[in-house]
Amino acid sequence: MTWPSVEALLAVGREAVLTVLIASAPPLGAALCVGLLVGVVQAATQVQEASLGVVPRLAAVFLALGLGGPWIGAYLVRFAAKCLDLALRVSP
Repeated sequence: MTWPSVEALLAVGREAVLTVLIASAPPLGAALCVGLLVGVVQAATQVQEASLGVVPRLAAVFLALGLGGPWIGAYLVRFAAKCLDLALRVSP
């Protein structure tokens, strides 16, 4: 039985955090941009309806997930394959 080194485990942990940040960036970025734009429009028009802020952000998130979904999925599959490869090297 060969155990991975501490450096390998730290590298996997570091890559896991980076994977979460990269996978969540497209929908969060879309929500941020649309939310900022809607906020500016609401401030300029003084229309403070709550649904006017939520619906466009939700649509932007779904659009970003629809467009970036295959890329995000492929990125997550590559990371899962690396983790499974490391797990297979640990088990007897």
